[in-house]
Amino acid sequence: MCNMLIKKLIVTTMFVSIFSVASVQAAGDVANGKKLAEEDCEDCHGDDGLGDEDNPPIAGMDPKEHIQELMDYKSGKRVDENEDMEAEDMSEQDMADVAAYYATLPGPPPKK
Repeated sequence: MCNMLIKKLIVTTMFVSIFSVASVQAAGDVANGKKLAEEDCEDCHGDDGLGDEDNPPIAGMDPKEHIQELMDYKSGKRVDENEDMEAEDMSEQDMADVAAYYATLPGPPPKK
């Protein structure tokens, strides 16, 4: 009985550790994200990330949602109507970095 509890504790600890490491690795580097955004994103989304009539705002966006959208563009699951999206050349770390950067910017004001 005691051995069974110890095994369960070990398995649970390993499981939690694996997911803790994965979440740390998924964290983005804001400084690199800013650099990438200046190179690849600002032409369409603006230097404030608020977009325009043709491009949606990405400032203040939830990083997980932003990464998922970038991954969907890269895989072809989502298509950019303007055909300007730069995601096809981005690594997952680049996506995390860009998402971390835009999450630090204030989002658009609420619609009235």
